[in-house]
Amino acid sequence: MTRAPATTEPPLPASAATRPPSAAPPRLPLWPLVAMFGLVPLWWVAGAFYLGWPLLGALLFTLLATRGRVPLPPATGIWLLFVALVVVSATRLAAPTSLPTFVLRLAFYLTALVVAVYVYTVARERPDQAAVLVPLCAFWFALVALGWLGVLVPRLELATPVEALLPPGVSGVPFISDMVHLSTAEYSTRSLNPIYRPAAPYAYTNNYGSAYAMTLPCVVAYTMMRRRGLLRWALLASLPVSLVPAFLTLNRAMFLSLGVGLAVLGVRAALRGNIRVAASIGGMVVLGGIASLFIPVAELIGNRVESSDTNTDRLSLYAEVLRRVGDSPWLGYGAPMEVDTVTADAPIGTQGQLWMVLFSHGVPALLCFLGWFVAAALSCARATSAAGQWLSVVPLICLVQVPFYGMANQNLAVAFFAVAFAFALCERERRTAPGGSSRRAAVVPA
Repeated sequence: MTRAPATTEPPLPASAATRPPSAAPPRLPLWPLVAMFGLVPLWWVAGAFYLGWPLLGALLFTLLATRGRVPLPPATGIWLLFVALVVVSATRLAAPTSLPTFVLRLAFYLTALVVAVYVYTVARERPDQAAVLVPLCAFWFALVALGWLGVLVPRLELATPVEALLPPGVSGVPFISDMVHLSTAEYSTRSLNPIYRPAAPYAYTNNYGSAYAMTLPCVVAYTMMRRRGLLRWALLASLPVSLVPAFLTLNRAMFLSLGVGLAVLGVRAALRGNIRVAASIGGMVVLGGIASLFIPVAELIGNRVESSDTNTDRLSLYAEVLRRVGDSPWLGYGAPMEVDTVTADAPIGTQGQLWMVLFSHGVPALLCFLGWFVAAALSCARATSAAGQWLSVVPLICLVQVPFYGMANQNLAVAFFAVAFAFALCERERRTAPGGSSRRAAVVPA
């Protein structure tokens, strides 16, 4: 007689039997992004918009670390190399007094990366990707509302709670004072027709124009992803309203970067035959043309340029950077530097992120900084949806702005938010396309 085969599985080893089953990591919440980007008016009134921004980034990092394993968006390695070079360049600081501002700029660089990882992870996990853009839409509403505050109450200035808490020796530093003391607009007496230029929630109107150009494609992208809903119609209504404070900033680089972005977007739409994208571009151009009939922006910009030394000052700073970087090309000088060899009042290494990175951190760091945006632009250019195509121009807008505007502030996180979302959107488009497939993103411990 033969024994029948066993009908039960052999017992597992003790180590395997006691091993808990693998579970999916917990889903990251959206509320931290809402708190960071959606409560900007609150942080601005408190005086914490600048100094508190890295703390909100630390909150995102804590949630990522608690989760355990997170996917990294494309080109993360390039940015990590950039951050490493920035850290090493601290050895070139001329004085310990430059360390606090160095640390703050480094915190903005790290916060932008944390925002990108958080947004990329959330957007890949959620079936409704459009919901991930809601915090950035809330940021847009804050930008428009506070911009109008600069138009209606341009002379408003307020002391803030953060300003009161800081020691007088700290709050009295001009750089810190600009960040914690509220003002709604900038004013230049050197213009032929002096006007107040909206700036809130930022300390400088150039930062406002930079943020406006970065956020506008994200707003249009959301309206492309949502065919109905109150938020969609509110965003559409806000577009013409937003043009008044945006135009009154008189930011030439804002207009230039938006023009380049729309031109590239229009060429892509024509080559791909995307009528919906082409129609949206036409609508934006028409709105801008109508606004220019009521706001003589070209004349105002011309008056400002003719009666000021803004171009001469910038060129003198740029020339001094190129002259001095040859003495320290690999690590730069650690931070911008005050000198009396230029006509401008600003330090060398300001008036543009390109010049800040080149002077402060050296040529390799600049190549990494620009390389991340170039890699992002190439990756996002593969987007096929209307929303993805609008988002794909954000890295291009940033590249146009880099020589003129500083980005070691909240705007870097805005750009990384938009690009990280575009990465996730493009991946989903490739997966859902007929016969499409995509590589799995790298997953590392947080």
